[in-house]
Amino acid sequence: MTTRARTAAVIGGGVAGPVAAAALRLAGVEATVYEAYPSRPDGVGGTLALAPNGLAALEIIGAAEAVAAAGLAITRMDMTVGERKRFTIPSLPDAGPLRSLHRSELHRLLHERAEALGVPFAYGKQLIDARQDGSGATAVFSDGTEVEADVLIGADGVHSALRPLIDPGAPGAHYTGMIGFEGVADHEAPVDPGTMTFAFGRRGYYLYWRLPEGGTRWGVNLPLRDPLPHREIQLTSIEEWKARMLEVYGGDEPGGDLLRTTPADRIQIHGPLHLMPKVPRWHRGRMVLVGDAVHAPSNSSGQGASLAIESAVELARCLRDLEPAAAFAAYERLRRNRVERVAANAARTNGVKAPGPVAQAIMPLVMPLFIKTVMNPEKTLGPVQRHRIDWDATVAEDGRQHS
Repeated sequence: MTTRARTAAVIGGGVAGPVAAAALRLAGVEATVYEAYPSRPDGVGGTLALAPNGLAALEIIGAAEAVAAAGLAITRMDMTVGERKRFTIPSLPDAGPLRSLHRSELHRLLHERAEALGVPFAYGKQLIDARQDGSGATAVFSDGTEVEADVLIGADGVHSALRPLIDPGAPGAHYTGMIGFEGVADHEAPVDPGTMTFAFGRRGYYLYWRLPEGGTRWGVNLPLRDPLPHREIQLTSIEEWKARMLEVYGGDEPGGDLLRTTPADRIQIHGPLHLMPKVPRWHRGRMVLVGDAVHAPSNSSGQGASLAIESAVELARCLRDLEPAAAFAAYERLRRNRVERVAANAARTNGVKAPGPVAQAIMPLVMPLFIKTVMNPEKTLGPVQRHRIDWDATVAEDGRQHS
């Protein structure tokens, strides 16, 4: 007789992993997180934004208040085309602001909350293989250790080691044609703190926002046709990368000033930007994927971390109420359409991050009409940001839920 899962091995200690493990603990499943880094991944990644729906999902595991307090409230978002045309992007006034914070700070807070709920973390555990049978799965790590659990959950990001073990034909992460950087400039951009600006420069896209303590944080998606190996990226000096960025953004206002007033030790390389194409198989037997391992939209969406958090909570809820095979199927039914719709919308946005001269000339003319007629916040943002998970509802095998 098939029974509900009692133990879970969660691969990956970034965002989805700790959230999934914490929610599983609340659901009565003994979950342990196995992370490839030798210690908590502090300092990894850059700044991200959490949307209201992501914070709402964090309320379920009791982490929302701490995360919101650590983040900077983004109360307004503007778009600029060239140097003088600024447009305010419509928002949902009652949904709450986005919260901007560094990924490593989010990692710390999620780890601490999961540990408070009794989740153990094991570091230096790089997954190299997995086996399964009708009663459970075994994770095999590079240090020779093996771990058995009722279910094996891959929360190990866009370069997931578990994804090809679930489906050898699974697609890999898709390079977007851009490499990410961010930094903090001494230059004070002429905007109010709490206003995030998405700027379409002459040759590329960048964003920036003032910091309450002074200075301006910025991020750029530097166009680069071919992805560079990680080693080559790291061997290239910050000064050389800065010079390349100035070639693209140096003539923009305030992009050029932001770069020129940013010391090299305040520039961070994120590396090539990737997104996940549609993944045909989310699960097989006792193994399942969650978060960026199965759905990583372009950073244009502003929803990557929030969707990962939602999926982690939903997976735990399904495993609480159903045996593994039915739980995984219900989880996919609850999540696939939503995450793929967000990813598709973000991909369309991604395609205009480097508009040519004709588009540059036309955008200021059409943008006011576009904002008034197309960018209806209830239609575009409402279904995404107002989404809430009903933790107390019971999940049925058809993916429906009952109060």
